[in-house]
Amino acid sequence: MGLNLAQKIITRHLVEGEAKAGQEIGLAVDQTLIHDALGTMACLQFEAMDVPRVSTRLSVCYVDHSLLQVGFENSDDHVYLRTVAAKYGLLFSRPGNGICHQVHLERFAEPGTTLLGGDSHTPTCGAVGALAIGAGGLDVAAAMAGGAYYFTVPKVVRVNLTGRLQPWLSSKDVILELLRRLGVKGGVGRIMEYTGEGAAGLTVTERATICNMGTELGATTSLFPSDEMVRAHLEAQGRGGSWRPLAADPDASYDDSIDLDLSSLEPLIACPGSPDRVVPVREVAGTAVDQVCLGSCTNSSYADLMTAAAILKGKTVPGGVSLTVSPGSRQVLRMIAEAGGLTDLIAAGARILELSCGPCNGTGQAPATGAVSVRTFNRNFTGRSATNPDRVYLCSPVVAAATALAGRIVDPRTLGAAPKIAPPLRYLPDDAMVIPPPADPSGVAVRRGPNIKPLPRADRPGDGFKLPVLLKTGDNVSTDEIIPSGAKLGPLRSNVPASAEYVFERLDATFPNRARQAGAGVVVGGWNYGQGSSREHAALLPMYLGVKAVIAKSFARIHQSNLVNFAILPLTFADASDYDAVDQGDLLEMATLFATLAAGERLVLRNVTKHRDIVLVHSLTARQLEIYRAGGLLNYLSGKGRPA
Repeated sequence: MGLNLAQKIITRHLVEGEAKAGQEIGLAVDQTLIHDALGTMACLQFEAMDVPRVSTRLSVCYVDHSLLQVGFENSDDHVYLRTVAAKYGLLFSRPGNGICHQVHLERFAEPGTTLLGGDSHTPTCGAVGALAIGAGGLDVAAAMAGGAYYFTVPKVVRVNLTGRLQPWLSSKDVILELLRRLGVKGGVGRIMEYTGEGAAGLTVTERATICNMGTELGATTSLFPSDEMVRAHLEAQGRGGSWRPLAADPDASYDDSIDLDLSSLEPLIACPGSPDRVVPVREVAGTAVDQVCLGSCTNSSYADLMTAAAILKGKTVPGGVSLTVSPGSRQVLRMIAEAGGLTDLIAAGARILELSCGPCNGTGQAPATGAVSVRTFNRNFTGRSATNPDRVYLCSPVVAAATALAGRIVDPRTLGAAPKIAPPLRYLPDDAMVIPPPADPSGVAVRRGPNIKPLPRADRPGDGFKLPVLLKTGDNVSTDEIIPSGAKLGPLRSNVPASAEYVFERLDATFPNRARQAGAGVVVGGWNYGQGSSREHAALLPMYLGVKAVIAKSFARIHQSNLVNFAILPLTFADASDYDAVDQGDLLEMATLFATLAAGERLVLRNVTKHRDIVLVHSLTARQLEIYRAGGLLNYLSGKGRPA
């Protein structure tokens, strides 16, 4: 039996364990990426490992999230990141060079390599056949220091694409259809591997949109083969030498399979609240809109923005509609300017924003109260836009541009002939804003602003606990709800005491004070707890406030790992209905914890308040149990010496 593409890359990079679904393995990491929103903490963690230089083939630090400089904090973080990159051997992508996923896809991603990124949308680079995985910053720091990346081997799902996209359809509709079918936790514990004639007909930037939003399925990563389309893309970027053919064997086996006929798709849109609330555009057509946002790491390529410009050309958006554009990279901006698309967008009334994530993570362009915002982004969790509650829809650039012109949601198939934008035969490579590290870093001094506070570490846990439930949440709680992103909190990312004041702000603003008063406690959650961003602050800050365990119906992959890395014990209900038997304020007790965890046995939790026993289970590996008992990954690595 042959190997699928994911198995081939995993096998070639395997350094520990057996590459079987459900088994923990250690994977050699070729490339890493971090960015300014989460990278400051990752760099502080890397420095704490006392390693003189990064050990990967390529590590890049991007400044693309927190560009709003209304105070000194973001600027100081950028200086810190620039000097850390120079000191320890990272490339530094300056502010204004573009969004990390778009730039990495353009300039650095290579077929068959492994990429570990401190951002959940790192799988974007699966578009060229790279095994690109998002992780918490501490895991990325360990990889930069030369350590393997440890994770449980996912099942591999074959997504067989047939047919071809019809006029007015785009790859955004492909991933929205999968979200409609599978939901936001349908990809948890899975790699989505795309095959078939339909996949072969998609360009690399179209594939990138699908891989990017595979994260919203909860998937570990998404992959396309490295074929002639990838070769053409890399040659157009002046990187043809990095191409090599790579695909699944003809007789490869998969754990599951999904068939999707591209020809059968119609324009789709995700309704407010969650990326999986997907319906045909025609069902919500006519809904009045106040704001339309084009761009973000999901849909900010040359083809995306030129298609939108072609729809808007010679027209002007209504006075009641705010239209914004966030180009994905300096390369994209230069190319749409030279092709005339930028002029068309400006003439139509678009506001051209910085080359950054911007509105996607709540940094600027917060919608007005009650306003409808239609965006080409990847997430629409309630409040992520920085307006709470909000009414944010997600769709393709085609639907967004047509909607901006009409002032209401429009099925673009009513507009006549669709524009056709072919991928350029030659991009405009320009790495002038990527700063390489000096060959001799001995003269580099790392500069730390006053807002960069010392890195806190967890204490070693005790063998058992008797703690109150500090908070009970519902299903699909995102890391945005645990600790928000955006302009308000971005400047505080390197200041744990200050940012801890906002933990669970959107669910219960009293949480930080109550946690401090209690001294320690437990959080109870529903299904898919911790979905969304790889933001490790969603584990680090609760740890700082005394959270010792999270008990949930199920966890999102990255967040569960982050909890362990910061010595918070993630446990699940053996019977999900027992979730109803625990309430905020209940006192929970568990004894002789370590022996039960190590034996892999079910744990008995005593709800002292309700005089009831509840059975819990865990999915932690032997290595993760060691990390937990050590008081988190930094303490674990300190005890073992430098990462191996």
